[in-house]
Amino acid sequence: MALVFVHRGCAVDRSVHLSYFSLMKLIQLNGEDGGGQMLRTALSLAVITGQPFRMTNIRGQRRKPGLMRQHLTCVKAAAEISGGITDGADIGSTELVFRADKVKAGEYHFAIGTAGSTTLLLQTLLPALWLAKDKSTLRLSGGTHNPLAPCFDFIECVFLPLMKTLGAEASLDLIETGFAPSGGGTLECTITPPSKGFDEIQVHDRGDLIEERIKVISRNIVSSITERIYTSLQKEWPCSTLTIEERDEGPGQGLICLAEAEFESGIHMESGCAERGVSAEKLGLRLGRHMQNHLGTQAPIGRHLADQLLLPMALASKGSFLTTAPDNHVPTNISVIEQFLPVKFQITDKKKGNFQINCQ
Repeated sequence: MALVFVHRGCAVDRSVHLSYFSLMKLIQLNGEDGGGQMLRTALSLAVITGQPFRMTNIRGQRRKPGLMRQHLTCVKAAAEISGGITDGADIGSTELVFRADKVKAGEYHFAIGTAGSTTLLLQTLLPALWLAKDKSTLRLSGGTHNPLAPCFDFIECVFLPLMKTLGAEASLDLIETGFAPSGGGTLECTITPPSKGFDEIQVHDRGDLIEERIKVISRNIVSSITERIYTSLQKEWPCSTLTIEERDEGPGQGLICLAEAEFESGIHMESGCAERGVSAEKLGLRLGRHMQNHLGTQAPIGRHLADQLLLPMALASKGSFLTTAPDNHVPTNISVIEQFLPVKFQITDKKKGNFQINCQ
């Protein structure tokens, strides 16, 4: 099924050449109140729809505004897979103009050059490559287990299985683990486009609880740290199943703790990375509290996954799911999506910590 997008009331086939889209008026986006996710969503949609955009005040409220290396890699990668052109694609730039041509399937290798998140780069490219004509392969280098980003395990065990139910498949392999701040990690992803576009999302019931478990992945970290995290986590969430994985490959040291609750509808995962200035006890308590708070609702979709499902739901043109109280990323992401696609979102408070997000 060919995807057709609407621009100013006219149906536009995505196969039209860049020369036509270059005549389009730039979509104007103000990134002052948004972070990197706002930019990544805009890049994905620009490649998918062919609609150019200008973003000003990029990451305006961050301690270091403008494009960091991981954001710049997303810009350059989006341009490469689409034959796109950019203006303002420089480190520290607070303004960017981006125009895409037609997305091209292929084998791509992108290296961030720092411990920047490979999974956020992956999620920038996935929607467009799912809509390409053939399979694609990505090899991404940088960080694979980062604070403030979905870790490799989240993408593999939570995000991609749900996307498969929507008709979009991708297989993921971890070549090397990359912890912040050293980086040095590598993942590979093979992307298979859905035969008939995205199926709509309808997830409102998480079903019965199947299993609860904790996993700690570390490199060059003394075992007592893991024990302290686990002991503190159990004070908030009494899970007794613990798996410890010591990774030998890759540079530097690092640790991530994963708390997982598997339901019939899928896995809910909370994660926490070891950071300077954050004690093992604080990390464990925080992680356990987040898990317990989610389990106290009936929502099958966690707050972080909710943000990541908005774009696939919009590409299906409709859908609905039940989640917990949305964070600031959700309205920011929605504001970008609604400027590129003819869809409208609605967020409804269902009480007791449950919120329903609809798209039509």
